[in-house]
Amino acid sequence: MRALRRLFLSLLLLCLAAPAIAQTSLPRIVTKNGRHALLVDGAPFLMLGAQVNNSSNYPSMLPLVWPTIHAMHANTVEMPIGWEQVEPEEGRFDFSFVDEMLRQARQNDVRLVLLWFGTWKNTNPQYTPEWVKADTRRFPREIKPDGTSHFVLSAHGRATLEADKKAFASMMAHLREADPQHTVIMVQVQNETGSYGIPRDFSPVAQRLFAQQIPAELSSRMGKSGTWSQVFGKTADQAFNAWHVARYVDEIAEAGKAQLDLPMYANASLTDPFTLEGVQFGASGGPNWNVIEIWKVAAPHLEILAPDIYSSDYAKYAKYIERYGRPDNPLLIPETGNDVPFARFFWLALGNGAIGWAPFGMDATGYFNFPLGAKQLDAETLDAFASKFAVLAPVARDWARLAFERPTAGFARPDDASDQTAVLGRWKITAKYGFWQFGLEDWPKSRTSPNKDLPVGGAAVIQVAPDEFLVAGSDVRLRYSLDKSDGMSSQFLSVEEGTLRDGRWVMARRWNGDQVDYGLNLVRPTLLKIRLGTYR
Repeated sequence: MRALRRLFLSLLLLCLAAPAIAQTSLPRIVTKNGRHALLVDGAPFLMLGAQVNNSSNYPSMLPLVWPTIHAMHANTVEMPIGWEQVEPEEGRFDFSFVDEMLRQARQNDVRLVLLWFGTWKNTNPQYTPEWVKADTRRFPREIKPDGTSHFVLSAHGRATLEADKKAFASMMAHLREADPQHTVIMVQVQNETGSYGIPRDFSPVAQRLFAQQIPAELSSRMGKSGTWSQVFGKTADQAFNAWHVARYVDEIAEAGKAQLDLPMYANASLTDPFTLEGVQFGASGGPNWNVIEIWKVAAPHLEILAPDIYSSDYAKYAKYIERYGRPDNPLLIPETGNDVPFARFFWLALGNGAIGWAPFGMDATGYFNFPLGAKQLDAETLDAFASKFAVLAPVARDWARLAFERPTAGFARPDDASDQTAVLGRWKITAKYGFWQFGLEDWPKSRTSPNKDLPVGGAAVIQVAPDEFLVAGSDVRLRYSLDKSDGMSSQFLSVEEGTLRDGRWVMARRWNGDQVDYGLNLVRPTLLKIRLGTYR
């Protein structure tokens, strides 16, 4: 009887424990009042991300990844999963390296975003299995206008879609069983889809579809009807390809979500955000800024369309953020350059409500995608990112929660170092660049910062109460003033440097005197809490 009682008690404990794993909250995207949050373990989560190089996901390479991740203070690592890695022979799946990746990620206390490199990787089929690459009859390539084959796999290849979908769904089913902790918080479906070299497939099947009316649901969204050429004019080829690529990707995402309903997104290789010229000759068909509306209709199973930003031109970077940070699209920047000039845009993204931001190529495997990124990841370059993440890492959860609930603003040094302003409530915030910590702007030039001519500096701001703000930034001077003074003058009631712990502010020291008389001068990355007041 004692043995039976012990057995019964053991079974009861197992039954009680099992739901605890099953009921662990799936990561998900939530939206409220035009703001977005990524919920991980049921609470808002800010992705302080790092994307490794394309082939750094192999177990033999992982030891060269973690030291850089720790030095960066990243909490999320974006790892590629090549179709060829999980299905080297058709129908035979091997997820052992995924399990090792999960194990080491948990050991290193980071979350993962998995990047599915399937039919498209920078539009190329390089990560498809050899049995796909070799069989062009079954897995057709695009056809050029002259009738010859192009290197890109066709979005109209049903067999390709079915094979890719099966592999992706199998991976998601494996994650459902192997990752009850939800180490993986999000999945990228394909990588920089579309077509380089030609704007779309010109095969007979594609030509027949191109001559037809645009789909009814797209017609309803656009408020127009007609053929692709009639509705979209000179960008018709791109629009047509965007629809079919997005439908293809969405079908894969839907199959994956049926196994494990993690947030999913597609990333975009970008064209100039200020002109339609050349859009058909970028990664035509991918979720470029000018076809977001098409992708939103065609791919409802994707929560996010995300820009890969490799321009360090301030005006372009800011415009990409504007294009992709929408009430119907959370701002996520899953890839950006890892050279020093890109680091300042972390503040700009953060202040515009980004749920995550990640420079590319953050490991010690020795590969560098210069000139898109740094020539080498030396100590100075790494510190440009690590010093910022270090300030946000302890408060990432609290920052994500507050940014979801309260108004925000972001700044980054423009190329001409001109002043920038933003208005939150009754307060106007002015960001200035190139000044020393001490002194007024019209003092001698010797008072300028040694970083005056460098592309560094910025700040992110959350208005946590009508007259109270959290400020994070570096290499910037911030001034606060009343947007409409009405005869009133403004003053700092308190300026405190510190951090957040479990939602509570913990002061390290109070700024006063020289530290506030000339504005708030943030040299190294710093977190401040400020309260403002007025007087006559």
